[in-house]
Amino acid sequence: MEFLRYVFFIAIISGSTSIGFLLSKEYKYRVIELRCFSNLINILQNKIKFTHKPLQEILEEISNIETNTRITQIFYKTSKNLEKDNCKEALTKAINEEKFFLNLKIEDIELLKMLGTVLGKTDIEGQMSEINQFNILLNNQIKKAEQEHIKNDKMCKSLGTIIGLVIVIILF
Repeated sequence: MEFLRYVFFIAIISGSTSIGFLLSKEYKYRVIELRCFSNLINILQNKIKFTHKPLQEILEEISNIETNTRITQIFYKTSKNLEKDNCKEALTKAINEEKFFLNLKIEDIELLKMLGTVLGKTDIEGQMSEINQFNILLNNQIKKAEQEHIKNDKMCKSLGTIIGLVIVIILF
């Protein structure tokens, strides 16, 4: 009976520590997803500038780029939505469909939706200028996410373990 008690205590500590590690990973994946989006936007900018292909075709090409995130799904769904919607609506629909699978905050999602107001409205030089402004905002958001990751990573991991220990002490 005493053995089962200790196994139960170890399970509590392991479970709470695992929860802390999972919470800390959300901060890490947020940074990864924002960086991925930034890289894909840079590719988008280059393709708009140098290939002069239709936006729908460019977005579909970008969606085929191999990443370890679901960010490319936003580009794929946007390209499909462009068949019946304008760029802003197409991008907003795609982001709304994918946001549940991403580790992004509401402020990140709102920023990504701003890209739809930039694309397809002006000539190539105007779009380049607007995308550059968008990149500045996105890079600021990435810096904020990195700072939150640094600040909260150790805290989540430690707090998970500490909460498990407190529960074990209370039950002991």
